[in-house]
Amino acid sequence: MGKTIRLTMAQAVAHFLKKQMTVIDGRKLPIFGGVWAIFGHGNVAGMGEALYQVRDELPTFRAHNEQGMAHAAIAYAKTSFRQRFMACTTSIGPGALNMVTAAGVAHVNRIPVLFLPGDVFANRAPDPVLQQIEAFGDGTVSANDAFRPVSRYFDRITRPEQIITALKRAMQVLTDPLDCGPVTLALCQDVQAEAFDYPESFFEELVWTQRRPRPDEDELANAIALIRKSEKPVIVAGGGVLYSQATKELATFAEAHGVPVVVTQAGKSAIDETHPLALGSVGVTGTSAANAIVEETDLVIAVGTRCQDFTTGSWALFKNEKLSILGLNIAAYDALKHDGHPLVTDAREGLKALSAGLSGWKAPAVLAEKATREKKIWLEAAAKAMATTNTALPSDAQVIGAVTRTIGGEKSIVVCAAGGLPGELHKLWPATAAASYHMEYGFSCMGYEIAGALGVKMARPEKDVIAMVGDGSYMMLNSELATSVMLGLKITVVLLDNRGFGCINRLQMATGGANFNNLLKDARHEVMPEIDFRAHAESMGAVAVKVASIAELEQAIEASKKNDRTSVIVIDTDPLITTEEGGHWWDVVVPEVSPRAEVNKARADYEQARNSQRIG
Repeated sequence: MGKTIRLTMAQAVAHFLKKQMTVIDGRKLPIFGGVWAIFGHGNVAGMGEALYQVRDELPTFRAHNEQGMAHAAIAYAKTSFRQRFMACTTSIGPGALNMVTAAGVAHVNRIPVLFLPGDVFANRAPDPVLQQIEAFGDGTVSANDAFRPVSRYFDRITRPEQIITALKRAMQVLTDPLDCGPVTLALCQDVQAEAFDYPESFFEELVWTQRRPRPDEDELANAIALIRKSEKPVIVAGGGVLYSQATKELATFAEAHGVPVVVTQAGKSAIDETHPLALGSVGVTGTSAANAIVEETDLVIAVGTRCQDFTTGSWALFKNEKLSILGLNIAAYDALKHDGHPLVTDAREGLKALSAGLSGWKAPAVLAEKATREKKIWLEAAAKAMATTNTALPSDAQVIGAVTRTIGGEKSIVVCAAGGLPGELHKLWPATAAASYHMEYGFSCMGYEIAGALGVKMARPEKDVIAMVGDGSYMMLNSELATSVMLGLKITVVLLDNRGFGCINRLQMATGGANFNNLLKDARHEVMPEIDFRAHAESMGAVAVKVASIAELEQAIEASKKNDRTSVIVIDTDPLITTEEGGHWWDVVVPEVSPRAEVNKARADYEQARNSQRIG
């Protein structure tokens, strides 16, 4: 038996976390960037005391909302290309459940984050304890069971020694490029304070490095043969390209073989969009150039993408009857979607192996020529959409144009999540540097934007971080604005006020629905809300201003660069105007029967559109 050290379970967790390391660009760094904590009776005495003891080596950050702090942790890991991540601890009950939505964000986007919610008493002596959920038919259930479907690994710690195997398994999941995602260790509150003689070896420093599986020889040979016989191949680049840090290899492959590149929401910034073969966003929110190429392609080379419905136009985008799909992905689950030919490998290693096997091969020149023509048409349309006009209220696109002219570029990172802005940003934001575009669109979670921007700033403090957010999303979760001020981490928030849920209102209209319950003017109210977002942001410590035009917006953004803390710029926008060029049909079900002619017309259009869907 080796030497042991007597610690409480919570102390063991804290001492273990501070000893986990990684290597980035030759530098050894702690793999945990810190711990977010909101304390309550379920974690303050156990985890709270333990984190206090290691506060100089493992920093603890206080937030204002559990979901918000988890979003910040997710954004930190995403911006760090999943090489570093954070932990989040809460009390039991509502504090823990507030993180479940964020766990869904992390799970869908395959982002590592360690959730440490407090749990009920393992000894059940005070049963039911304050905030405990009682399951009448199952005495082992607690509120934390809600984390099970949104965790890549879940465990409940009911004895102090269980943390030894649980933390080791947690680290394996958090650092594995295939299994990567959220881990939940539910910590029974009495067990947090119980002591155990832990082996000293458990707290030895451990360095985790990125695993890069290489392709199977047979799958590689098949992939090379598929590409060689294709006439109109196109690369669909997803977030896996960024996490693999394969942006250089992607551009090199495209150039060497004359294959156009289109990007998903997660994959945007995987290639410099000024590159001649970069056609921008694909799918429902795609550019006209990207979709024109993809509609005719006979081979989709899907690199690091899970082929979400917005990417595939609900699987109706691909019109070529001879279409094949090559799934280059670290996860066989994604590589095999829709009868895909799998190439299960790390994106960087896979692209290098493919390019070597394709030496001397190049796609027909007419493909690149068409890409050039289509891109020129799109860039003209995009510039028109973002140009300043004399409309009463500016469009989202015009606001994006103002932001790109004043704060865009390689030194900035734009953050967004839900509503109408993701579609416009996907089309219009000119991403030129890897990770300069940060969109949470896997779960499309309203409220992510401000907390996410804070997490991005923590990961990349040298960058100008801009959160673009609508009034609906701002109202859902804005509390980490105060946290950014408290931590001295400056972000710039451009708040577009269209007085309601404009994006869903447009979708409602497009599916034949009446204007109902989305815009504030169409909702039930005794008094029409007049929310002073400038005053609200100012009350939380931000420098805030409201502007009345695009010209004033550009002036305000320029002035905000001199501010010493988080800045919020509010502008009223039109809820109905969107960029007409580009885009594709999206499968949103329309009722089969209705007393309204508008719905019946929309249903007929819907049924016709569904005829183009690929099933399988």
